Amino acid sequence: MARRKPRDHSRPGPRHERSGPAWLYGAHAVLAALANPRRQSRRLVLTASAAESYGRELARLGSPPAETASREEIDRLLPAGAVHQGMALAADPLPEPDLEEILSRLPEGRGLVVVLDQVTDPHNVGAILRSAAAFGADAVLLPERHSPGATGLLAKAASGALDLVPLVHVVNLARELDRLKAAGFWCVGLDSEADRSVADVDLTGRIGLVLGAEGAGLRRLTRERCDLVVRLPTRHRLASLNVSNAAAIALYEIARRR
Repeated sequence: MARRKPRDHSRPGPRHERSGPAWLYGAHAVLAALANPRRQSRRLVLTASAAESYGRELARLGSPPAETASREEIDRLLPAGAVHQGMALAADPLPEPDLEEILSRLPEGRGLVVVLDQVTDPHNVGAILRSAAAFGADAVLLPERHSPGATGLLAKAASGALDLVPLVHVVNLARELDRLKAAGFWCVGLDSEADRSVADVDLTGRIGLVLGAEGAGLRRLTRERCDLVVRLPTRHRLASLNVSNAAAIALYEIARRR
């Protein structure tokens, strides 16, 4: 039976619109969304193979009734080239908390917030979210402008972490850094040209890890808001790493100190 092709909600719109459902895809992203009580799931589409492989877990999660479709039919629901592993879920976007709400839930003297200064590639933001979840970060902050929304592509790259770590878009990044510092956070910028290594500084207590855009690095105003700027101890011939790799290493170092 022919199915009506739904509107593609996974492509980013202006100002990170959150009004309608978006398509999430890939096993990790879909299962994490179904396990998240803050998600409102609308439509679950599976291949017969995926339904067989994940049937018990889907039943445990209380997923909505699933439609069975071919891989080609699921392909047509999603952006070109989406690697969906036979699973797609239309779900409402998550409500974004503000920074004050996040800070109010943190224990005294503890907290780790990742701040992204115009990191535009959704693959990088998704990978950073995944590392943030792995190493215990409490939130990832990024500006509303010049950064990706919580699209299906970002969710796939995050491998389920979009439903584990709050992704918070803010209007004014410099102002939010000031709010972090007022709450007792030590804001540490990462820059390959910095004089001090991340291994040489105290990373205990409340930390805001600040990373700049791919290629451009930290903007001047963002850098000025940091309490200190450090580098990773890489060899000179390859001083700069991809921002998601740099974030993972720095987050590991912070977790190791704790």
